[in-house]
Amino acid sequence: MTDQAAGADHGAAYQPTAKDIRMVIAASSAGTVFEWYDFFIYGTLAAIIGKAFFPSDNATLEVLLVWAGFAVGFGFRPLGAVLFGFLGDRLGRKYTFLITVTLMGVATAGVGMIPSAATIGIAAPVIVILLRVLQGLALGGEYGGAAIYVAEHSPPERRGFYTSFIQASVVGGFVLSLIVVLGCKAAMSDAVWDAWGWRVPFLLSLLLLAISLWMRLKLSESPVFRAMKAEGELARNPLKESFTYPGNRLRIFVALFGIAAGLTVIWYTAMFSGLSLLKGPMKVEETAAEIIVGIAAALGMGFFLIAGHLSDRIGRKKPIVWGYAATLVLLFPLFWLMGGAANPALHRAAERAPVVVTGSQCSFDPMAKQQATACARTLGELTRLGVPYKVVASGGGFDSVDIHIGGKQVASDDPALLKPALEAMGYGFEPQVPGAGGIAVILLALLGLSALSGFTYGPVAALLAEMFPPHVRYSSLSIPYHIGTGYFGGFLPLIASYIIARTGDAYAGLWYTWGVVLVAFIVSAVWLKEPDKAQWDKPG
Repeated sequence: MTDQAAGADHGAAYQPTAKDIRMVIAASSAGTVFEWYDFFIYGTLAAIIGKAFFPSDNATLEVLLVWAGFAVGFGFRPLGAVLFGFLGDRLGRKYTFLITVTLMGVATAGVGMIPSAATIGIAAPVIVILLRVLQGLALGGEYGGAAIYVAEHSPPERRGFYTSFIQASVVGGFVLSLIVVLGCKAAMSDAVWDAWGWRVPFLLSLLLLAISLWMRLKLSESPVFRAMKAEGELARNPLKESFTYPGNRLRIFVALFGIAAGLTVIWYTAMFSGLSLLKGPMKVEETAAEIIVGIAAALGMGFFLIAGHLSDRIGRKKPIVWGYAATLVLLFPLFWLMGGAANPALHRAAERAPVVVTGSQCSFDPMAKQQATACARTLGELTRLGVPYKVVASGGGFDSVDIHIGGKQVASDDPALLKPALEAMGYGFEPQVPGAGGIAVILLALLGLSALSGFTYGPVAALLAEMFPPHVRYSSLSIPYHIGTGYFGGFLPLIASYIIARTGDAYAGLWYTWGVVLVAFIVSAVWLKEPDKAQWDKPG
């Protein structure tokens, strides 16, 4: 294919009506909401999944195993991007994302049907992981198809705004997962929910699948793809041509490290790390934490649409680069603000009576089923309780540990004695609901994080579609996007949880996000070129 052919304005002859555009956006966005609901329901129910499929005597290990399973799905997204990117560039946008949504729905329902580890043993986590692999493959093809389908129906002056609905739909999937979980819990007793009720949100994916298929079957193929097919301009090997088309390697590099990696760690930090902070170290009652985060996420979707609309006026690059810069400045302060408001008494206790652990061989291994030394067992208990601590090495060669809380030495021979000792010094571990003022501050902090996410995420579908030529657009967009979101974002909960467990600092995991965003800021500021919206099929 010649550069001139690739740069032809394939969509010029087709002018969709306002009704057509609404249907395209509605069907594509609804399918994206349902697909991400299926993917996020696993993360939303992480705690109960750990007990059912990854039971362990080490509570921290149990959590890490759940997030490892979460990461596996993300790890297979790039392979799905290659597979479905090939199909999308060869067979069409519409039929490819019909396949992906079907695969996702079936795999998600399957998780709800697996017997627990107590019933079938090791087979349970193995099957869960295999289904997560299928989910990852499906998601690797979904986003690119939906984003490109909407972009190829949109006029240049509205492309950022129209495609921002796809970006907001990702958040919509997370919100829907919270709504369904909270609704099911409200309709059941605690005993029923713990026994089998938690499976219902997974099984509901079959209903969502039926709705999504019904909507998407009403759609016609993308006008750009139809024109390329009619003119015989389809790529023969989209994967190979994605890396050989002039200038595409640099664009893929920028899309991976400057766009996908940065935007995804911001959003996952805002939602998953925010929810983990509230439910874990801050001891906010589980349902209250989910409602607060769900409300913030729902309200925060507006920032995605605002950013997409703004990108039609001032360009795609500026909102993204500005969002990265603001994240580097505000990430830690927003989390500190949220943590202080969530449990002021616990926050004050940690400041008034800090915990200092002195001992030899004092290294906590979050991945070990049992800790080898007394000091490591003490750190494991403090981590489980969510209490920050400072370690001072004693230098001795024998197994020893001394614990001081607020300067007062406490019993150190039994980790089980730590909780009552901490409670005596003002620490509280019972789940609680913050007051109205605290909830308002938490919502404000989460909305701040949502704004940072919205400005770095909202313009991205239009930007990525405009960066790549139409004959390899599906593959060229999907591969870097899903490597970036799959590895940098998908492994974020696992990496952040591990860092927190190793350090005892509830905020230490944010350094991973900060580092990735710094790289994304540099790459996008230096190498990201502003696409020509009017000539979007002629990337420079």
